[in-house]
Amino acid sequence: MQKSIAMVLAGGEGKRLWPLTKERSKPAVYFGGRYRLIDFVLSNLVNSGFHQIKVITQYRATSLVRHLTRAWPLASTVIDQFIECAPAAMNRGPTWFRGTADAIYQNLDLLREVRPDDVLVFGSDHVYKMDVGVMMQFHKDMDADVTVATLPVPIAQASAFGVLHVDDTGRIINFVEKPKDPPPMPGRPDMALASMGNYIFKSKVLLDELRRDADQTESAHDFGKDILSTAPGRLKVYAYDFASHLCRGEDESSRGYWRDVGTIDAYHEASLDLISVSPSLNLYNDDWPIRGNPAPAGPSKFVFSDFSGGRVGMAIDTVIGGGVIISGGRVERSVVFPHVRINSYSHITDAVLFPDVDVGRGARLHRCIVDKGVKIPPGERIGEDLERDRQRFTISDGGIVVVSRDDFGQVDEYD
Repeated sequence: MQKSIAMVLAGGEGKRLWPLTKERSKPAVYFGGRYRLIDFVLSNLVNSGFHQIKVITQYRATSLVRHLTRAWPLASTVIDQFIECAPAAMNRGPTWFRGTADAIYQNLDLLREVRPDDVLVFGSDHVYKMDVGVMMQFHKDMDADVTVATLPVPIAQASAFGVLHVDDTGRIINFVEKPKDPPPMPGRPDMALASMGNYIFKSKVLLDELRRDADQTESAHDFGKDILSTAPGRLKVYAYDFASHLCRGEDESSRGYWRDVGTIDAYHEASLDLISVSPSLNLYNDDWPIRGNPAPAGPSKFVFSDFSGGRVGMAIDTVIGGGVIISGGRVERSVVFPHVRINSYSHITDAVLFPDVDVGRGARLHRCIVDKGVKIPPGERIGEDLERDRQRFTISDGGIVVVSRDDFGQVDEYD
């Protein structure tokens, strides 16, 4: 572990999650009632014993950097244990990062102090649990130049990923980035083997590949499209089978759980998965905790019990964060983040409410995602008439209504 370093790519713009990414980068998007998306990759690395981590930022990084500073002070007194932000600094010229490979290339100086044997290049916008040490052991056992974490996905969805073909030993013999016609897995015509966007490189191999790619003027400087697509012809590239993966303290229902929450519909679906009796993503496993402390909050509170008058503070099949006050309202099948207030006679169903949302008296919200700090006016109806909502809000292909402060003209004085 001491001779490796993790480079976490956290500069994603997340256009498909707009407007949730209007004021924050994709890795900083809230998830699960108390976390940010980046907390999952960092928890996996730290739980696995990797304590030298650089987080490479770019797009709207203020919220992300603030979260990392406050929630991830790993071990500031131990010099060889760190989680540090690396801002976009134009180290190789007057350009921002032009792709995932270029983001690492422009930060090669970050490797100088550690001089690692291996470099982990991980994304930061997926929801999963992974013992990265098991993948590293596979990488060592195969004496791989590059190891790619992989997972079978339905072939109808595979065009969004890098798709691989492997031999009987797990060696990758072909890699195609986001193919229009994804090749199926042998014997499984309905599935394709997809890259999870997590890689382990031998350091020298990574340096050579990045320098080779940087000299290619026609390159998009992307790991999948420009490096891995041609690497099997030059290097020993192996696929690590995440589908069989199970972390410490997890049960069989969690094996191989991984979600790409890059669209509003996927994000909403993954969020509401958490409210089931036994969700595949277990947020209550103390043997493999998801870390990242939220801002301090008082205990949650439910008040008013006027059953005859319909003024009852209650939540059913719902994840509730700290400091939430449900004051005579009803919440069902939802995820509620800290410091939310839900006022009397309001009714919330199948919704995700980000921190500091205030739901006015008598409002009704259905199949919504409400961004941070929105004040829902009393009596408001959202999610019940999509044609009417479409004139005011962003609506996903699957009919999820996304509500932001701009939609109600609620501009903060410091904006």
